Amino acid sequence: QVQLVESGGGLVQTGGSLRLSCAASGLTFIDYNAGWFRQAPGKEREFVAAINKSGGPTRYADSVKERFTISRDNAKNTLYLQMNSLRPEDTAVYYCAADPKFGSYLPARTSQYSYWGQGTQVTVSS
Repeated sequence: QVQLVESGGGLVQTGGSLRLSCAASGLTFIDYNAGWFRQAPGKEREFVAAINKSGGPTRYADSVKERFTISRDNAKNTLYLQMNSLRPEDTAVYYCAADPKFGSYLPARTSQYSYWGQGTQVTVSS
């Protein structure tokens, strides 16, 4: 079955960097658009970034533009999120997601993704 497993979370100081990874299995990864979402305590899960199947077009939430970079390595079935200039408000559980339905469109709603990982905690201290 399809599995998405995130890693790379942790505790970092304000201004620091982390790189999240999401290893995909049980699917032909290149056939899936993929994205990152996050959920802070007491808040709804929110969109962070998405990337096209081929690794070309990307889309970002305004709150992370110029700081986060989404990428993928289809040969390794892995999705990445490079996070720089981290802020306390970036503290959340980060989830990767994938879906095969969309072509060039990059979805940003949780309901548009069929497969989800279990999440990895990112904590940014002030």
